[in-house]
Amino acid sequence: MHNKRTVQLMNDDKEYIWHPFTQMKDYAAADNIIIERGEGVYLIDTDGNRYIDGVSSLWTNLFGHNNAKITGAIKAQLDRIAHSTLLGLANVPATTLAKKLVEIAPKGLKRVFYSDNGSTAVEISLKMSYLYHMHRGDTVRTKFIALRNSYHGDTLGAVSVGGIELFHSLFKPLLADVVFAPSPYCYRCELSLEPDSCGMRCADALEELAKRHHGETAALIIEPIVQGAGGIITAPDGYLRRVREICTKYGILMIADEVAVGFGRTGRMFGCDNEGVTPDIMAVAKGLSGGYLPMAATLTTDAVYDAFLGEYSEYKTLFHGHTFTGNQLGASAAVATLEIFKEERVLERLQPKIELLTSLLEGFKEHPCVGDVRQRGFIAAIELVRDKAAKERFAPADRIGHKVIQRAAGQGLIIRPLSDVIVIMPPYIITGGELTRMMEIISESINHVLR
Repeated sequence: MHNKRTVQLMNDDKEYIWHPFTQMKDYAAADNIIIERGEGVYLIDTDGNRYIDGVSSLWTNLFGHNNAKITGAIKAQLDRIAHSTLLGLANVPATTLAKKLVEIAPKGLKRVFYSDNGSTAVEISLKMSYLYHMHRGDTVRTKFIALRNSYHGDTLGAVSVGGIELFHSLFKPLLADVVFAPSPYCYRCELSLEPDSCGMRCADALEELAKRHHGETAALIIEPIVQGAGGIITAPDGYLRRVREICTKYGILMIADEVAVGFGRTGRMFGCDNEGVTPDIMAVAKGLSGGYLPMAATLTTDAVYDAFLGEYSEYKTLFHGHTFTGNQLGASAAVATLEIFKEERVLERLQPKIELLTSLLEGFKEHPCVGDVRQRGFIAAIELVRDKAAKERFAPADRIGHKVIQRAAGQGLIIRPLSDVIVIMPPYIITGGELTRMMEIISESINHVLR
């Protein structure tokens, strides 16, 4: 039973809010959760129910809700100033953060351009790469190469390089010219090959496209190591390094979209660190502020930055910006987040939890409706199928993934699926006991729905 206040809030929510990535006809008919507070790994609703935040509030909350250090940094900054423009002015937190980002980024990334979220960080990356060639006199490099099953955000440039038909197909008349390469989705290989014997043919196919189109291509964009919204698709070892080699060989800028995988998700600070790769441009967001405030950055090399230098009359300025670019509150949260990584040895202390997650996932592999289990660091996914041998998907109308998360919510766990792929991405502060309980709830929920 809901209290009177909850009922009123639920009614107001349905009356006034249009939720993202949500079919509102279904939402309006459902009994929905309204979050009021957070404590550590838990979300607490207006009825006082507690839920493990198993999706880190959309892959962004790293150190729990109400983290004392991050909250304190924001409060202290608020007593100084909340915001001033970065257009022609500097500020203390944004300057401090930029230096810290360069210190931990893949070697060679030296310049930081701020924005508000992952989509804008990618949008800036695309503009940078296109204008880089333009300012150097190469006016024909107007295309991009991206991967199928990729997701890079919801602004039109980011949608252009997105490879998920469900999300992006309706916008095609509005989009830029993009060449799509096969996704390194080993479980559902586009080339109908087996990963143990294919010799990474998907990378060969990518190189063939790069060779054919490099003269007209500004950049290649990739989610390093894991394609997130496409289904937590984990690339085979060596794939990312091969992509870097292809870009270098054909003079194509490499954009690494680290929005989902950056800041420790793969077990290393950045996904690129897993294979010693430095992209030409790197987009970060989500975990940058510890999940507290909208904050994003696009990092690049001096070579890209220098292409924009010139006399005012040459109009080489990067004509892009946002009202809250370099916002002091967001930057303060991000500085505190990076200090936590260093002071609390986060990546080192995360390794035993990654190993525990690996062991907990083993129990799902023999389930008759689990087609594939994927993990990279503290990111994991369980792909549910109707027929394991045939890898047959459930019909969309069955809404199996949705039913699983509804059941899980009733047991005290908030997760969000990607269709019938159950995503596991908890905050780093989750204890071993809480992680075990989270996986028990997922197991019980799958069994309940598919019994």
